[in-house]
Amino acid sequence: MRLTQDQIKAIKQTADAVLGEDSRVILFGSRTDDAKKGGDIDLLFETDHVVDNRATTIGALYVSLIRKLGDRKLDVILKDAATPEAPVLAIARQTGIQL
Repeated sequence: MRLTQDQIKAIKQTADAVLGEDSRVILFGSRTDDAKKGGDIDLLFETDHVVDNRATTIGALYVSLIRKLGDRKLDVILKDAATPEAPVLAIARQTGIQL
């Protein structure tokens, strides 16, 4: 996995602050492969609760991550209790690493 311990800590703190301490975060995509270089940070945030305003919540996650990690390319996916299953979620869970 190509994230530092400080980056992992910042991502988990963001999830806890925005979604609650029972939330989960999965890193997926190229950053899970130590042999690759570069690439954006692909994150799946999951919560068992229903999020009132998905756009606002995704924005809060993104802004918090940029503030903590610096200006970098991030892909943020949010799965709450009301989100239907989709192929991208299954792929992220199957190939990703839970932080």
